[in-house]
Amino acid sequence: MRNAMKVAKWEIKRNLKNKSFLIGMFLTPVLFLGFMFLGSLFGDSDDDSATKVFVSDELGMFEDLKETVDASDLNWELGTTDINEENVGSELESNENTAYIFLDERALNDGTIPVYTSEEIGQGFMNQVQILSNPVKTLQMQQLGLTDEQLAAVSMNIEFEETTSEDLAAADNGETAESSSFLGENPFERIIPGAFAAIILFSIVISGMYIFQSASNEKKDKIAEIILSSVTPGELMQGKVIGYFGLGMIQAVVFLAFAIPISIWKLDDIPILEYLLVPELILLVAIAKLGYFLFAALFVGVGATMADMSSAGNFQGMVMMLPFLPFIFIGPVISDPSGLFAQIGTYIPFTTPGVLLMRLTVMEEWPWVEIIIALVILVVSIWIFMKLAGKIFKTGILMYGKNATPAEIWKWIKA
Repeated sequence: MRNAMKVAKWEIKRNLKNKSFLIGMFLTPVLFLGFMFLGSLFGDSDDDSATKVFVSDELGMFEDLKETVDASDLNWELGTTDINEENVGSELESNENTAYIFLDERALNDGTIPVYTSEEIGQGFMNQVQILSNPVKTLQMQQLGLTDEQLAAVSMNIEFEETTSEDLAAADNGETAESSSFLGENPFERIIPGAFAAIILFSIVISGMYIFQSASNEKKDKIAEIILSSVTPGELMQGKVIGYFGLGMIQAVVFLAFAIPISIWKLDDIPILEYLLVPELILLVAIAKLGYFLFAALFVGVGATMADMSSAGNFQGMVMMLPFLPFIFIGPVISDPSGLFAQIGTYIPFTTPGVLLMRLTVMEEWPWVEIIIALVILVVSIWIFMKLAGKIFKTGILMYGKNATPAEIWKWIKA
């Protein structure tokens, strides 16, 4: 194990001195976060300037309107005006992002409220204006002489509550269907730690894919024999797995060093750190790390079978795509995190880390029996693939000139 740690330190130092690796380590989070927030930055540019809304109030209800607007958190500058409706056209020509609302007897008798807007205001503003209908309706009902109880009953919102056949079956059995509920009342409590673990999984798996390049370069440069004169093939393989795990964690720290401050800045009304530093995060990060060791075993074994990266065969290319298999389950998992497809994805070793992280992010209550079974499958799979990778690596690292075929790899495993 001591030699394996020496190899791990050597891999870490070698890559951290590589300018290409360093540039990629910092450039990747910058580009990723840049594209993530680019749209929101452009979208916010139109929202920075508040819409000036002037109300010609002949009904004496401006204060009620202001309370409604403040409660809805609209980006409006609400004020009153004495301008006549006939002169509103000239005012709009000389003002941008401005609207005039005329409240008079037409609102009570005909249910019509004239709204005049400048050219810069989009259709979205008219959707926002609809919130002002509630205080107007309240005034109409007050003039009809309704009591407070009648006003409350008439103005009450009607909600349609869905009950599925699954809910009915669970109720008949004295059970609840809460375990399949989506996210719960506060989705950020699950999304934030889930996203944190996903970033770690993504970072260390991507760095683990460099094992392909490391093993093939050592074969191409014919230095594998020199390395193996000091350490055994098993120690070299273990060192590579541990070393690139360390590089992946460094990449994750760099990524999160960008992501967390930007998230706190952009989502200033959400306590990011409070939702992040929760006990559930330990399990989520552990799943991400186990996912790395599974794929690292595949990468280090198959990487030793390639003559060089440019000549990778179909078999090697398929192995490199395995970490992205969980994307197939995104739709079924999001729509039904307790459904059949979500459970199947949980028990397939190659998809277990990604699917399990998605499920635990969107489920309010965790299915602990399924989690334990999935973790056992994942740990056993890691042990099996490490053993198989060791056999492949031992022979493949000294093979030059061509890529190994699946038949040759199978012979090495049986030997």
